[in-house]
Amino acid sequence: MEIKPFQKKVYLSSPTMHGDELKYMTEAFETNWMSTVGENINEVERIAAEKAGMKYAVGLSCCTAALHLCVKFAGERLYGKPQISHGALEGRRVFCSDMTFDATLNPVVYEGGIPVFIDTEADSWNMDPIALEKAFEMYPEVKLVVCAELYGFPGRIDLIKQICERHGALLIEDAAEAMGATLNGKQCGSFGDYSAISYNGNKIITGSSGGCLLTNDIEVANKARKWSTQARENAPWYQHEEVGYNYRMSNVIAGVIRGQYPYLEEHIAQKKAVYERYKKGFKDLPVKMNPIMEGSEPNYWLSGMIIDNEYMCRQVRDDSKALYVKEKGKTCPTEILEAIAAINAEGRPIWKPMHMQPMYRLHEFITREGSGRARTNAYIAGGVADVGADIFDRGLCLPSDNKMTAEQQEVIIEVVKRCFD
Repeated sequence: MEIKPFQKKVYLSSPTMHGDELKYMTEAFETNWMSTVGENINEVERIAAEKAGMKYAVGLSCCTAALHLCVKFAGERLYGKPQISHGALEGRRVFCSDMTFDATLNPVVYEGGIPVFIDTEADSWNMDPIALEKAFEMYPEVKLVVCAELYGFPGRIDLIKQICERHGALLIEDAAEAMGATLNGKQCGSFGDYSAISYNGNKIITGSSGGCLLTNDIEVANKARKWSTQARENAPWYQHEEVGYNYRMSNVIAGVIRGQYPYLEEHIAQKKAVYERYKKGFKDLPVKMNPIMEGSEPNYWLSGMIIDNEYMCRQVRDDSKALYVKEKGKTCPTEILEAIAAINAEGRPIWKPMHMQPMYRLHEFITREGSGRARTNAYIAGGVADVGADIFDRGLCLPSDNKMTAEQQEVIIEVVKRCFD
């Protein structure tokens, strides 16, 4: 097969518009509801709650805002209202997913909390329940867990929830990447005491931005709405008794999201077809795709792969660059990503674990064996020392756009195969 660069770039995951989005945006324009109230927002909140199997949804400017309000409410519920100059979690440890985007745990820091990172489970690429149990043994005073679901493939969020309940801890579920995915028939976003979903430009459905806080607690929903509109009190003038935020969703953005929701299942089916084509195309290669847990139905947002350890060539990374030495019959994520980029397609490294990030390297990191700080980057083949670092070292995300044709995907599969020559 002769391989030529694609004339039009194949993206990792780009928005897919259908037309209804413009109808609802135009409706907001023509009725002059261009602010942070309106029918589009009302409908997005109704649909989001219904889809997730939750009682309430609060439309916000982004998923990070939703996570922040989740964390703020959890902190105040657990520890009381803080002084105005401090966050609700000031000086308190919070158990957080390690292999995730930093938006998962930044809100913990906003509120003065100290993230403690829980290692990743090799069988799911998500928070390891066994490592979480170990963390509670080491720090029994911790009462909050923030758990993300990676790339739309659910982990053992059901077990995570059970562990939290046993230890009297609240669970915040970051379902930003997992909208529409299920575990044992239960929607992601419905396991947490409070949860967050994302409509960012590359997500399974999008508004270009936006997110929702999900909860079954009317007090949380009402508080989130208040905080997200600068915490105005019910008075005829601008009365403020606590710190608020400008976090409310725009009615125009909500129009895009409202027009996208009817296509959620269609997008999931398209993403699943992409995953299945990769899985079939790589069946003779020493690689594995994102693991699918028993009883789960992913949304297949991003298709990822990990190279078998014995087929990894030598690769080193610092904080901004990567180098590798080509070896016959072997490859590495750096080589594959460079080869994909050379044909005008977009891949991405696996999320770099938080405990490896410069700003968090001195924070506690807990594996199944206990404290992992001394073993950072010291994982061994077949061991349990640092699963997240191992997946980051050997893994990558493949072009997963639902508009990518089967023919384009065949070219990408061939490019990956040739990296093993």
